[in-house]
Amino acid sequence: MGNEQRVSPQNGGQKSDPATEVPAAVSGQKGPSASEQAGGAGEQTEELSPDKLVLMLEDARSKADQHWDALLRAKAELDNLRKRTERDVEKAHKFGLERFLTELLPVKDSMELGISAASEEGADVSKVREGVELTLKMLATAIEKFGIEEVDPQGEKFDPERHQAMTMQEAAGVEPGTVVSVIQKGYLLNGRLVRPALVIVAKAVAGG
Repeated sequence: MGNEQRVSPQNGGQKSDPATEVPAAVSGQKGPSASEQAGGAGEQTEELSPDKLVLMLEDARSKADQHWDALLRAKAELDNLRKRTERDVEKAHKFGLERFLTELLPVKDSMELGISAASEEGADVSKVREGVELTLKMLATAIEKFGIEEVDPQGEKFDPERHQAMTMQEAAGVEPGTVVSVIQKGYLLNGRLVRPALVIVAKAVAGG
């Protein structure tokens, strides 16, 4: 018979309804609580003893001292580098022209010898001129070593970047805008214009 009810001993012999009966595994037994699980994990973790804490503290302090010493050494090295750089810059300002002066001194010596020779009675003008030309070549060689170049635009097209026109004059057979005369040479220092060349520039002949 499908609707037969069973008698449960736990209910004192009373009949129970199978539809409302709860399994014992669900109603009577409980799993471990969260606190019990935490307690079990805590028992497995080794507790830090005071002696071990002291050792850890001393180790951390030792590492901190090492880092502090490294920082002080790096700071001292930077200070020394800064002082050396300042000394080098100061020396460069004071003695930067030493090599240039070394190249110019022979030129000065040659000029003094030429003046002395020209001052002698009966001096040979051709010899004095030869000495002056030699001195000029020495000077040109000396300044070339330091990146100094002449700007001598005779017969070239006028260049306003390097030349300064003092005047213009008519010149037959010369293309207008051409430098026909150099009054004063210009100079470049490592490609940068130090002094422009002073020039006279040709212009078209009137009525030509």
